[in-house]
Amino acid sequence: MNVIITRKEYRFVFLVAAAILLVTSLPYIFGYVAVPEGKQFTGLMQDVPDHGQYLAWWRSFQSDILVNNKLTPEPNAPMFFNLLWFLLGRFSLLTGTGYPLAYQILRFVAGFSLFWAVYRLIALFFADQARRRAAFWMVSLAAGFGWILIVLKYTLAGGETIAPLLIFTAEPNYFLCLLGFPHFALAATFICLVLEFIFRGWKENSIGRMAAAGGIAFVMGWMHAYDLLIIYGVTGIFFLAQWIRSRKFPLRFFWGAAVMAVLSVAPALYSYLLTSLDPLWKEVLAQFANAGVYTPMPPLLFFLFGVPLFLAVWALVVWFREKHWSDERLFIAVWFFVGFGLLYIPTDFQIHMLNSWQIPVAILAADVMVAKVIPALERRFSRPLLGMSAARWGMAALILLIIPTNLYLFAWRFIELARGEYPYYLENGYVEALEWLGQHGDPDSVVLSSLTIGQYVPALSGMTAYLAHWANTVDYYGKEQDVNAFYSSQGQDSARVSIAREFGVDYVVYGPAEEALGSFSPEEIGWVTPVFTSGPVTVYQVSPERLAEAQP
Repeated sequence: MNVIITRKEYRFVFLVAAAILLVTSLPYIFGYVAVPEGKQFTGLMQDVPDHGQYLAWWRSFQSDILVNNKLTPEPNAPMFFNLLWFLLGRFSLLTGTGYPLAYQILRFVAGFSLFWAVYRLIALFFADQARRRAAFWMVSLAAGFGWILIVLKYTLAGGETIAPLLIFTAEPNYFLCLLGFPHFALAATFICLVLEFIFRGWKENSIGRMAAAGGIAFVMGWMHAYDLLIIYGVTGIFFLAQWIRSRKFPLRFFWGAAVMAVLSVAPALYSYLLTSLDPLWKEVLAQFANAGVYTPMPPLLFFLFGVPLFLAVWALVVWFREKHWSDERLFIAVWFFVGFGLLYIPTDFQIHMLNSWQIPVAILAADVMVAKVIPALERRFSRPLLGMSAARWGMAALILLIIPTNLYLFAWRFIELARGEYPYYLENGYVEALEWLGQHGDPDSVVLSSLTIGQYVPALSGMTAYLAHWANTVDYYGKEQDVNAFYSSQGQDSARVSIAREFGVDYVVYGPAEEALGSFSPEEIGWVTPVFTSGPVTVYQVSPERLAEAQP
């Protein structure tokens, strides 16, 4: 299967990628430049709770291959592995690179690889550059109609954001992914490469291509095991569609798919066994419901995806009317419908299935854009306007329709960072206190703090946090109540003793974030001793002997 992508096309792809990555770097630069006195910018500006989880893995993987869960105080054996954060951790270990710089390197690697893989895949289905570029622009910049909700927020909604998920969901928005969720962009890179080799395997009747797809899927599975559902779903339904269409069993493709599945199934099996057999990890998976984040109902998908989804549905109507089902059209249609079905699988992580669905949407939309919309514009406006043809004006209008929400998301990063507040900035005292713990404490020690600081405890100290993450902290809401009660001025000493004893708390952190919970100071209890102070932050060490003598 010979697909020609010219140097000029690749130059266009990488220039767009570089431009987007440089633009999305500006808020980070601002974060470092505008840091308030006495504070440090953490290098994060999106979804700090989940990034605290990744930070914990990054640090742990620098010394171990399998790691335990340091975001909860319950003792647990090292059983967890994730290839992405393992590689990033080992890269930092070898180069001495801290997480902020390693994270930026990940952003650039994910961005360039994503746009390269996306364009390769698009080129499989379109020979002409007009369709390729239209699809590529939509994949790169589209963000739906969330901007309408922003207008409503500041006009009719009294400052409240209606349905924020329709604005801030990262998976279907690669611009937002590159702002703060590069692991999703990297996962999409692997999805594109796997599906490219699967389609090539079909066209070339090649088991070797399918084996290559299985090898790439194997690597992807150790980063994002749930994305294998997309791979298996598209492959299986495409196989059935070809069987029905030809009325002949596709034997070679069947064996190729079997090879692909065998090669890639190990990480899926590992993830299933980890979260079904181990009680702690089973509870972690169950707590994904705590986020309360699910795929929007089907009508709202048109709001989430905007113009490309309207055009994609139009393209499917055209394709069904034309009844011309080439292999290319069949594969994209299968990906579209399988992807749609996976958006509503009965799991708490169903929303992650949005990642990569924008690609078949964009391919469909580009086809109808070039086949129907542009010719209609050229008939209506036959002469160039201001030196631009109707086709160019049509593409410019498309970009103007798909980009406003991303302009808001980009601008909002500066507004949030300009406040200089938690969780993007920490007082120097907290950073120094956690680094001191990392140098003087035992890695298995349990550190009690506010949630604000707890999400940084494993990353900056290497120790275990009492409260750190909405899913990885077992009995999250119960421990959140414990922490609030511990630091509350109305809290009972007996409750504090019970918390410290039950979970083997070794250190208690007290600073502005803890004071905000109720102004109780650990100085008031007799079983802790101050061991480190920096500015407004003090670390107290629990005395096991005095704790044992305290009245519960």
